[in-house]
Amino acid sequence: MRAKLTKLFAVVAALVIAASLTACAKSDTGKTNQPAASGGKDITIAKSQVTDKAVFIPYEAGGVKMEVIAVKAPDGTIRTAFNTCQVCFDSGRGYYVQSGDKLICQNCGNQFKISQIEKQKNGCNPVPILEGNKNDNGTTITIPGNFLEQNTALFANWKTR
Repeated sequence: MRAKLTKLFAVVAALVIAASLTACAKSDTGKTNQPAASGGKDITIAKSQVTDKAVFIPYEAGGVKMEVIAVKAPDGTIRTAFNTCQVCFDSGRGYYVQSGDKLICQNCGNQFKISQIEKQKNGCNPVPILEGNKNDNGTTITIPGNFLEQNTALFANWKTR
């Protein structure tokens, strides 16, 4: 019993530390209270805080505003992607909003199932952030700032609501 309490305390302490290292901000697409980072900083996402309702996490690099989507898929895995469409990103309106179990591109109207985030690539769908571009330690997912900064071109024309 004592070992279980010690392990539980360690997990809670890790979550508190992760939360204290992550600021909260309002994104330009109207979502609030999401972790935010900017300028070379990593985004750290507490997996316990992600549900089937998509979290839109703002990030800014070199004056370019970006967003990352984190959502729990029906199989229980946490999926991540840039909040921009692989096809429509250059339009500036190729970002997604959630409706039920789907994300809808605000440029072309394509509906994309949450279960397909990170699974489907090279089409009218969110740009996936794959396993090799993030670190999952079991309780948090960290997306490195340098990886985020390498992808600012996806958001160069991004228009917010």
